[in-house]
Amino acid sequence: MVDKTTQKITQIQGLRALAALLVTLFHAKWVSGGFIGVDIFYVISGFLITGLLLREIDRTGTINFTEFYARRFKRLLPTSFFVLAITAIASWLLIPATMRASLGRDVIAASLYVSNYLFAWWQADYQNLDATPSPVIHYWSLAVEEQFYVVWPLLILLFFAFAKRLKRKVILTYLVAAVTVSSFIFSIYQTETSPIWAFYSLPTRAWELGLGALLVLLPPIKAKKFVGLIGFLLIIFSAFIFNESTAFPGINAALPVLGTVLLLATINSWPPFLNDVANSRLFQWLGEISYPLYLWHWPLLVLPSTYLSRPLEIYERLIAIAATILFADLTHRFIEEPYRNKKVLPSLIYKKVAYVTGLSVFMGTLIMFSNSDKIDVSGINGAVSLAQIKARPLVYDDGCHANYAQTKSANCEYADLESDKVMVLYGDSHAAQWFPALFEIANRSGYKLVSLTKSACPSVETIRKDQGGFKMSRCAQWRKNTVERIRQLQPDVLIMSSFQYYAQPPQFGDRSKWWDDGQRKLIRDVSDSSSQLIYITDTPHPMRDIPACLTKNSISKCNTSQRSENLSISGFKVVDPNPWLCSNVCPAVKDGVVAYRDASHISVDMSIALIPRLTQALRDLGVNL
Repeated sequence: MVDKTTQKITQIQGLRALAALLVTLFHAKWVSGGFIGVDIFYVISGFLITGLLLREIDRTGTINFTEFYARRFKRLLPTSFFVLAITAIASWLLIPATMRASLGRDVIAASLYVSNYLFAWWQADYQNLDATPSPVIHYWSLAVEEQFYVVWPLLILLFFAFAKRLKRKVILTYLVAAVTVSSFIFSIYQTETSPIWAFYSLPTRAWELGLGALLVLLPPIKAKKFVGLIGFLLIIFSAFIFNESTAFPGINAALPVLGTVLLLATINSWPPFLNDVANSRLFQWLGEISYPLYLWHWPLLVLPSTYLSRPLEIYERLIAIAATILFADLTHRFIEEPYRNKKVLPSLIYKKVAYVTGLSVFMGTLIMFSNSDKIDVSGINGAVSLAQIKARPLVYDDGCHANYAQTKSANCEYADLESDKVMVLYGDSHAAQWFPALFEIANRSGYKLVSLTKSACPSVETIRKDQGGFKMSRCAQWRKNTVERIRQLQPDVLIMSSFQYYAQPPQFGDRSKWWDDGQRKLIRDVSDSSSQLIYITDTPHPMRDIPACLTKNSISKCNTSQRSENLSISGFKVVDPNPWLCSNVCPAVKDGVVAYRDASHISVDMSIALIPRLTQALRDLGVNL
């Protein structure tokens, strides 16, 4: 139905409400695939903006870009700036001073609508996966949409001018379809090759907006009520079946996008219950406040969690969502609506845009300069540099810790390069965390050390699900290449280790069997490579980001790490480091050294501090040191 007084399609308000709710419930950890709400927003945006542009071309023969961009700025900027400013100030007060450099950088990127590419670059680094999330990371989707608003009117006018006068709409439809199909193909390709960039970039999301645009260009269809129902079911199915491990966008995004397209295409023939829900006062109100609801939900969920250095309890998430709805309603009433309805000359709007953007960038810069690199904790002799605590082993900086895409390690030889005695380190980042200690041990004992490690790819030959940038096929190929190299080297000592908390795929019901089978495959592959097969079991498992916790808590509050079970089978000579790092508790600071550099790995300083214990353990197992 169309509300003739406001000229709004009320069902679209209902769709907006659904999209905002799905994203909010996803971040509250209640709907595993709720991130598809963003895809619903994109299809709606492509549909509405293209319709607006074509009506203007039909009316005037061109597009008034000055007016178009002024309307976009007036519609979106006041609310986004207001929420960004409040979030930045609250974050500055609540998060540790050691995180302000990244906060300021993120605020600047959000202000300039380039945060999608900043966060893609940041998350492409495997080491950031366990880091504290940015309170403004959700601005990435606004950046994609704003970039679309910059490009799309130019393309539409260019296509319109290119098309022949008598068949203008037909040719325009073909051109928009060509852009949409090209983007979809690229999205499928990049979801496979560079999934993080595929998730965040405009070229891999443009097809979702393009399908919304095609709905305006194609003739209306007469559809049965069940077609709209199919669209709705596709969205609900995607929301509850998809999760963070789902390859996305790519082919999987076609389900919620197609569902939204079907709902928009049949908007006048929805089943009665869909119409009733979409047009209910609750959903119309949620649709009205969906924009500020989206902007508020993430900081109100993530900032309390960051401040408390732990995940929120269920009741805390309920409080955060209630606060989100309240803040969204107030923002809609007193910021969004007054500015949207205010009569302002485009020239003045552009001046205000420049002023507000400059102010946001200045605010982000001030936050960056207020950053502190020091942690001052009792139990540590003096303040400690956060950069020192979070430093990574040398193999990360010299290209010898293979990334997601690599299937072969570089030369990666260290210590005594002329020695005939060879020691090999093999595994994932939990093997690489021992490199600083093994480098010194090898140096002192006259060994050549060969480091063969890869992000998220354990030496234990388990099968893992693809997730984000991790592809099991590449991990398997890297293992194959690495084992072949180990066989060629025939090292005197082969030291292996793995992170043991990976999630097993659904087809493996018994976790112990899944892990043991992986260890048996590992022994089978390397048993003829060395007489000294040493397996270092996993280090204690931190329950929080230890450096972030120490910035604002006493050491005792950060002593929440848990011992790791000794998961090893016969065939290995086993070193268990847990007694070195734990007594009654597994402390965050051990003998004056911060034990962990993040929420997973021991620090470089801790690795070095354990050299005497590791040396003795290796000697006890018969290694000639």
